[in-house]
Amino acid sequence: MHTLYSLALRFCCPFRQLRRSSPPPQPLIPSSVPASGASTSWCVCGMEKEREDEETEGRERPEPLTDVERGIIQDTWARVYESCEDVGVTILIRFFVNFPSAKQYFSQFQDMEDPEEMEKSSQLRKHARRVMNAINTVVENLHDPEKVSSVLGLVGKAHALKYKVEPMYFKILSGVILEILEEDFGECFTPEVQTSWTKLMAALYWYITGAYTEVGWLKLSSSAV
Repeated sequence: MHTLYSLALRFCCPFRQLRRSSPPPQPLIPSSVPASGASTSWCVCGMEKEREDEETEGRERPEPLTDVERGIIQDTWARVYESCEDVGVTILIRFFVNFPSAKQYFSQFQDMEDPEEMEKSSQLRKHARRVMNAINTVVENLHDPEKVSSVLGLVGKAHALKYKVEPMYFKILSGVILEILEEDFGECFTPEVQTSWTKLMAALYWYITGAYTEVGWLKLSSSAV
C-alpha cells in the first residue's frame, strides 16, 4: 500500500501479463477536499494544544529516499503505468476480496463479491484510475517534497473528513501495492527495487496519517467511543 538502489538496474525484462484473478487490498485517493466548514471543531488551548503537539511530534518520520532510489522508483513506475488501469483494477480487486470490510466506504462496490464482476465494473475501473493517477502524481514529484506533502495532505484530509475512512486501510493498501508489483513484475522487482518502494509506501502513509492528525482524527475517534 505501507510498504531500489542502482540506476544501472535493467528494467528491460518482459513483464508478465497481469493476473486479474489474484486481487489485492484497498485503495486511496479522492481528488477534492471537503469544504473548510467540515473541519473539526476542537479546543486549541492549554492541555488540548499540548496533546496535539505531542501527537504530531511523536510520529517517527520515515527514512528519506536517496536520489538513486527516486530514480529507480520512477523507472519502475514508468513500466507499471503503461498498464495503469489493469494494475489498478488488480489492486482494488484483491483489496476488496481480502479485506471486504473496506467495501463499506464504496456504495457502488458493497454488493460485489465475485472478482469477475468487480473486474467488469466501470465504477471500479474509474476508481482504479484515480488511485493510479494519484500515485503517478507522487512519483512524478519525488524531487519536490512540498508538492508530495500537499497532494497527500489533500488525500488524507478528504478521506478523514469527507469519507470517514479509517487510516489503517492506507497501510493495507501499501502492502497490496508492493505485493502486486512483486507478483506481476517479479523479474524486475528485485530486492533493491522492493526496498525503495517499501520506503516510498512508508512515506505515503506518514504524510496521509499526518493529515488525519492535523484535522483532529485521533480526538474525534476517541470522543466517539
